[in-house]
Amino acid sequence: MTTFVDRVVLHVRAGDGGHGCVSIHREKFKPFGGPDGGDGGHGGSVKLVVDPAVHTLLDFHFHPHQKGGNGAGGAGNNRDGANGQTLVLRVPDGTVVHSMDGEVIADLIGEGTEFELARGGRGGRGNAALANTRRKAPGFAELGEPGEEIDVVLELKSVADVGLVGFPSAGKSSLISVISAARPKIADYPFTTLVPNLGVVQAGDNTFTVADVPGLIPGAATGKGLGMQFLRHIERTAVLVHVVDTAALETERDPVSDIDAIEAELAAYGGLEDRPRIVALNKIDVPDGRDLADIMRADLEERGYAVYAVSAVTHEGLKELIFAMSELVGQQRKLAPPPERTRIVIRPAAVDDSGFTIVQDDEGVFVVRGGAPERWVRQTNFDNDEAVGYLADRLARLGVEDALKKAGAEPGSPVRIGVREFDWQPNTYTADDFVPGNRGTDYRLEEPNKRVRAAERKAMRGARRQPYETLELAPSDEDDQDDF
Repeated sequence: MTTFVDRVVLHVRAGDGGHGCVSIHREKFKPFGGPDGGDGGHGGSVKLVVDPAVHTLLDFHFHPHQKGGNGAGGAGNNRDGANGQTLVLRVPDGTVVHSMDGEVIADLIGEGTEFELARGGRGGRGNAALANTRRKAPGFAELGEPGEEIDVVLELKSVADVGLVGFPSAGKSSLISVISAARPKIADYPFTTLVPNLGVVQAGDNTFTVADVPGLIPGAATGKGLGMQFLRHIERTAVLVHVVDTAALETERDPVSDIDAIEAELAAYGGLEDRPRIVALNKIDVPDGRDLADIMRADLEERGYAVYAVSAVTHEGLKELIFAMSELVGQQRKLAPPPERTRIVIRPAAVDDSGFTIVQDDEGVFVVRGGAPERWVRQTNFDNDEAVGYLADRLARLGVEDALKKAGAEPGSPVRIGVREFDWQPNTYTADDFVPGNRGTDYRLEEPNKRVRAAERKAMRGARRQPYETLELAPSDEDDQDDF
């Protein structure tokens, strides 16, 4: 049984970035040689690439979940982590990528065409890259950013110049088997063709492709039979050929009514009105078929069709049909706009673009949206106070704190950035006068009742420097007992 899959749902996730490393260089006679934590590697992306050797989406039907490689974490001695491996998914020519809502994301046509479906996460910077003149030995590093995750629908639309349409058993498979090297299944019962067949036809110096679509029946556009499932494969064709069975045994059928029924289904499907049509009256090797073809030719020509009587068995009339198809294909190619190289469009940010927006939702939460703020939050280790303070400084430098004030936020107002929500406390950022404390801590984030002020720290230092013999010792409990 032939297995053909032309529509699948694909669940894709790019690789996560590796975490940065927190490390201090230590060696003999140099116990504190400065930070040397390396950066984490970037996560591997997921790409779709058109491969002419692939003709179906069957692999993704059995393996719908695909994931890129994760980046490795950084290490000490300034060693950066390795980047994750990019996952390349090879798809057939003519694959269309849809979102789950039906929006077209990409249309992949042509060998080698590629599209980045999901981008890998950035690797986190190590503490060596985060050091500066004030923060000489950071006690934190950035976390790796998670890779993008997306669910898409892959749909295959065959790239062919000519599409053969008609009722079941009209002889479409037989016709494509004799005009090309295609070898479809041929039998004497309806719906023999269960999948589209593609063949390459040579007409003199011209070469074009022909697609044989499974037989259509009335109601195909609404889901009856196999037509609706494969009508998408004739969307890209330049010419449509009605293959009509002139030797059909059904007395209620004739070539004109067959063509009218097929045209009704094509109109119901939509988007095929501008395709030129050719009528191929097949099976004239049967005496009754030849007689019916001679009778119906005049009626079909009056409707504007180019009519050719052919036989897939004796090859009669096939040469004329092939050159007629080749001529129409050549005309359509001349009318088509010339292919243009993909242009690289650079869209610089506007002068007044701050890089983020702030809106207040129905629950009163101030939501900060923007690429940089959301990325910084994802890369912050919230178990490390120094990392949280560093994040607050970056957000303040970006202008988030001032924008929150203008938006009406007050101390204690809920603020959400990405997946993190917290109570906003202004004036955390102290610019150039901030001197970091112990590694991994930030005194600005301590609770007010636990924070030791500058005057208290000065008094404590003075008490520690006071000579021991001048201290006034308190009497012990034993001395107190001796007095009784």
